[in-house]
Amino acid sequence: MAASELRALIFDMDGTLADTERDGHRVAFNRAFQDFGLDWEWDVATYGELLRVSGGKERLARYLERYRPDFAAPERDELIAAVHRAKTARFAEILESGGIPLRPGVARLIAEARAAGTRLAIATTAAFDAVLALLRTSLGPDSPDWFDAIGAGETVARKKPAPDVYLWVLARLGLAPGEGLVIEDSRNGLLAARGAGLATIVTVSDYSRQEDFAGARLVLSDLGEPSAPFAVLRGDAPGYTFASLEALRAWHASARVQRGQSNT
Repeated sequence: MAASELRALIFDMDGTLADTERDGHRVAFNRAFQDFGLDWEWDVATYGELLRVSGGKERLARYLERYRPDFAAPERDELIAAVHRAKTARFAEILESGGIPLRPGVARLIAEARAAGTRLAIATTAAFDAVLALLRTSLGPDSPDWFDAIGAGETVARKKPAPDVYLWVLARLGLAPGEGLVIEDSRNGLLAARGAGLATIVTVSDYSRQEDFAGARLVLSDLGEPSAPFAVLRGDAPGYTFASLEALRAWHASARVQRGQSNT
């Protein structure tokens, strides 16, 4: 198989596989704060600001720096880690209750890729346990085994927008950047994927809709379904109304052509 053909789909998790941020992670953080007797409360706007920072522990640190500069704890880093562990457990509870469905087209596209032998991977800043919880509750208990690589928040030291998690996934898959296509929802994720040389499709989430997605091959409302077409927000997708594997192969091929033209 030629190195330029599409061999793997690489998904971000939060906001891409499911709208987990506003009604998932944010709620889980607030419940964890209550567990620790902390009088912190992240409303929708505050959490949206904190999402500019990748990684849950990193968001906690930003919150303390910006909103609670006088907060004193003898073991601050240990507290952040403990609160984040509690938040991950609370997030799993929310998932198990069925409160966070997959976004349109995600389950369909994953099934298509598996049937066609196209490899699957995840590259996220979310905790590994949170990834497993989302997959198992939304796709089935054995679904983590469908993915040949899962790069999570603990996998690399530098979070998005650094490209490290995508570089790690490519190395784990044994693929060149031109053989993969990323599906992301945020500017930080797009910058990370493009930094690793990967063509990227963006499906915007509630929090990322107004971000700058220059460099994406295509920006969509979601992946769409045959009965519920996506909206194209940037770029073009002639002939397609939902993101089938055939469509992704076409978009991946056109992204290669665009890169080749920009290098001439």
